[in-house]
Amino acid sequence: MEFTLINAESSNGLGIITINRPDSRNALNRVVLDEIAGALDLFLDDESVGAVIFTGAGGKAFIAGADITQLATYTLLDGLSGRMQRLYDTIEAYELPTIAAINGYALGGGLELAMACDIRIAAEGSRFALPETNLGIIPGAGGTQRLSRLVGRGRAVELILTGRLVEAPEALGMGLVTDVVPSSDLMNTVRKTADTILAKGPLAVRLAKMVVKHGFDTDQQTGLLLERLAQSLLYTTQDKAEGTAAFLEKRSARYVGK
Repeated sequence: MEFTLINAESSNGLGIITINRPDSRNALNRVVLDEIAGALDLFLDDESVGAVIFTGAGGKAFIAGADITQLATYTLLDGLSGRMQRLYDTIEAYELPTIAAINGYALGGGLELAMACDIRIAAEGSRFALPETNLGIIPGAGGTQRLSRLVGRGRAVELILTGRLVEAPEALGMGLVTDVVPSSDLMNTVRKTADTILAKGPLAVRLAKMVVKHGFDTDQQTGLLLERLAQSLLYTTQDKAEGTAAFLEKRSARYVGK
């Protein structure tokens, strides 16, 4: 698949998706969304890729939201189709770990994409907002739901209704991002985080994601049942045999596959 508005590359076990529209602050349009979906499919088929990183080109913006010129033409049917919301559901449920490397403004759909990722690491100076109410709409790609789960309902309502900009330190304090680092250290930090995850048992990583996600959205007893079933399955795997053997033999584990 050829890409025109994103860059998709893989190296050292990582798939990197860079939104490449710096002149429009990496705004999202239909082509960008389709190309992201295509890159995610390619990375799943690539046995060498164990984690995926999202970032933006140009250094000023991660993603400054949806392309307003295109958004202005949207109709009722576009809203019901939920193209962006469905893509972000795919990212949230993606089999591989996902990390948002936030290097500038993360607004609207850009912040919603970041919230769909497992981990969000931001450069100092990054800013965050869901400003859709300024346009007479609401965050419609999961923002009303994921934001409240990350920062609490009261804070989420305030941020959505006001659309105000949040600076990186405040975003870290409220749990919107998991780390804030100097801009010059962003990609190194992201890569180190990804490498740390890649060193773990791949099946354990995949099932941990699944249990946390689905357990959070149900009652605790059901979540504990999911946890117990996942653990029981992992007890039968070669990953568990290798991980425990490596620990007892005081060596690094050598896991096979994703």
